Amino acid sequence: MSERVTVTEVGPRDGLQLIAQPVPTEAKIAWIKALHAAGLRDIEVGSFVSPRLVPQMADSAAVVAQALRIEGLTVYALAANLKGAMAAYAAGAHVIVIPLSASDRHSRANVNKGTLEHIAAIGDIIEWLRAQPRPVRVDCVTASAFGCSVAGTVPLKDVVAAARALALAGADRITLADTVGYAHPALVRDTVRAVQDAVGPLLHKLHLHDTMGLGLANAVMGLQEGIREFDACMGGLGGCPFAPGASGNIVTEDLVFMLESMGCATRIDLPALLAARAAIAPHLPAGALRGGVPVAGIPSTYRPASGCMH
Repeated sequence: MSERVTVTEVGPRDGLQLIAQPVPTEAKIAWIKALHAAGLRDIEVGSFVSPRLVPQMADSAAVVAQALRIEGLTVYALAANLKGAMAAYAAGAHVIVIPLSASDRHSRANVNKGTLEHIAAIGDIIEWLRAQPRPVRVDCVTASAFGCSVAGTVPLKDVVAAARALALAGADRITLADTVGYAHPALVRDTVRAVQDAVGPLLHKLHLHDTMGLGLANAVMGLQEGIREFDACMGGLGGCPFAPGASGNIVTEDLVFMLESMGCATRIDLPALLAARAAIAPHLPAGALRGGVPVAGIPSTYRPASGCMH
């Protein structure tokens, strides 16, 4: 029997946040619908952050509202502070994603707070969310968990301390994020093991970037260490506006091809996923979408574990 692995598409948020030209709200919704039609059931659709700093996300409330109408879709939204979390909650997001950088310097660049100060703020956010009548899942992200383009090496003890602090603050799930794509498989192995020792099953997911071309290798190492959830972005879009040098996320199409070929069932239809690129490509700069499978095509030897092959 194939093993189930969940892929969360972060393109509508992480993938678009650095795109300078405005993408119409209706185009974002059409893309999300195409991704859902391909089998994706977990999609991060926007972020509730300053529209002055990240203007592409200014319509996130409208995007969330439309995404909530898609049957069976779990709608994720990112928020970096209490104001953003309140807005994400009011919009109706099922999952609110809250980042905490293990790098103090990156944290100051990202949210204008040091790591310790931000931990306290996250505690207040979670406390507020727990007091609301509608239950919402809180996924906390330990960002810069494998290195930082601002500060360089991030000590493992700082990563563990950040994850432990998020657990104590009440996070439902914890993600380790390779924000700038500096990770390599041995570092992924050591970091995942250390954080698992600290927070146990709260560690659910890896968020990987492909700056050094090691994103899929790092995903395989995560699999070997028991991780069964991964963020990815169609066409490898993405990057962090407050982490110089960060490049795109791991390519959803390539990740799905790899996982399904390895016997890990994602329940994502790869041909339909490739077709979904057409929903967003006209609204992106030329050449923005990349990936191995999209360029080479699906080989005749492909036998998906999910059995999804229309």
